[in-house]
Amino acid sequence: MLITVQHHILQQQEDLFPEARGNFSSLLSGMTLATKMIQAKIRRAGLVDILGAAGETNVQGEAQQKLDVYANQAVLHCLGARESVAMMVSEENAQPITLDRSETGKYIIVFDPLDGSSNIDVNVSVGTIFSILRRPDGVHGEAAVLQPGWKQVAAGYVLYGSSTIFVYTAGHGVFGFTLEPEIGAFVLTFPNMKMPAQGAMYSVNEANVDTFPDSCRAYLSRLRERGYSSRYIGSLVADFHRTLLKGGVFLYPPTKKNPQGKLRLLYEANPLAFVAEQAGGQAIAGGSRIMDIEPRSIHERTPLIIGSKVEVGEYYEMQKG
Repeated sequence: MLITVQHHILQQQEDLFPEARGNFSSLLSGMTLATKMIQAKIRRAGLVDILGAAGETNVQGEAQQKLDVYANQAVLHCLGARESVAMMVSEENAQPITLDRSETGKYIIVFDPLDGSSNIDVNVSVGTIFSILRRPDGVHGEAAVLQPGWKQVAAGYVLYGSSTIFVYTAGHGVFGFTLEPEIGAFVLTFPNMKMPAQGAMYSVNEANVDTFPDSCRAYLSRLRERGYSSRYIGSLVADFHRTLLKGGVFLYPPTKKNPQGKLRLLYEANPLAFVAEQAGGQAIAGGSRIMDIEPRSIHERTPLIIGSKVEVGEYYEMQKG
């Protein structure tokens, strides 16, 4: 019997969040609806006028793709209509989007609507990353969003590739669902996902290796000496999904150009760190656990070393020395 994501979420809510009264399942159902809309548009890329740049830049100073704009609007539309949502934060918007329910809504949604969108014109897998936080009582505006990752209620990602896969955690394991196009539903295909304790691959943009810290260059050299294979797609969700399934390590270290790192803490690093830890992996930035970092701004950047315990643990020890 097929288990759909809606059925699974409802069961998790009954078991883990009985006080949510449907709010939690409504949020994740809204996210799955948005991602179905996004994947449908991606499937038609090249057949309709959705490829290429939109002619604008986002708050990061990056050129927006047309699909960036569409994906952002889809998530804002599908989640903004949920009664339990007080606020939303997107990579594509400079400021948090405060809804009329900012005083009564229980949750804050933080998301990257289309990660890796610069690859969409060449048909490389892209994704959506999301995080759900509780709205703190008596805290308003941006301050309500600036919570460390360990406070996440749920997080996950969607990978748009040869199939569309929805992966999420609510703090009690990691579960993956594949979109079955014939019935239009995500069905459980990866129950209780576990990252191997050690892998045989590393993933990093080695074109920047000369600008990495000395400890990172020494670490990569050691991996190569041991026979590790290099696999780098250049789409964070795709690279992380492979690491989750196969083990190993994904690295986006600081560079001379980006000494504070380049990935965004709240809506890229924290959600994937939550998934990684729940699957038995680890995620760090230098000497810190990613999910212990106290964010200072909604678009704060961070280095990210994420993957299997053996590889991440060794990196941690080497950079300390």
